[in-house]
Amino acid sequence: MTYCVAVRVDQGLVMLSDTRTNAGMDNIARFRKSFTYSVPGERAITMMCSGNLSITQGVKAMLGRAIKDAALDPEVETILNCPTMHRVAQIVGEAMCAMQGRYRSTIEMQGAAADASILIAGQRKGGKPRLYLIYSAGNFIEATEDTPFFQIGEHKYGKPILDRIIKRETSLEDATKAVLVSMDSTLRSNLSVGMPLDLTVIERDRFDFRVRTRIEADNEEFQLLSHSWSAALRKGFEDLPNVID
Repeated sequence: MTYCVAVRVDQGLVMLSDTRTNAGMDNIARFRKSFTYSVPGERAITMMCSGNLSITQGVKAMLGRAIKDAALDPEVETILNCPTMHRVAQIVGEAMCAMQGRYRSTIEMQGAAADASILIAGQRKGGKPRLYLIYSAGNFIEATEDTPFFQIGEHKYGKPILDRIIKRETSLEDATKAVLVSMDSTLRSNLSVGMPLDLTVIERDRFDFRVRTRIEADNEEFQLLSHSWSAALRKGFEDLPNVID
């Protein structure tokens, strides 16, 4: 399984994913689920994937092939030269639809699930930071002020934290802490989600990555955040009023 979360606030975008995949209790592997694309000073995009790995890897391969082809033929449309982030979401959705049409029936005949989801977040020069959730059929929705974050995979353990913290006016720093705490909660509650983590942060109007890093299990800053969150939660629980005399 997996857990990916992306947040859009006024100051920019925060994206975090784990790297664990499994096809049974004794078949656990590690695969990157977060991928970045950029034209420094013009656009920065992050894509995160969940679901059938062959489908999402196929989508990534199609996007990469188009980018390579565009280096020889500028008429080839890619996520790095299209005019809007909305069109980026359409291109990814079209690739998803193509992969589903090619392999879905065969995958399901083998008794496996072909469903997949993709989060696309980014900003291009002249546009606003955008965040999209793309479904297996290739259709998609965009994050709004009412829904400033999306999750795919094992979302239930981290959602209550985001619900209480994330608003459009939340700072980029607090949004980053919130997604890390939501991941920490998920890691503690679900064995199908695992380290290391991939974190990317795109600051509004910077058109590049403010943060693009991998967080390993022994990362001291993440461990400190985890311990501090646990201590604060215990302290807050102790301070709650008694409901039984």
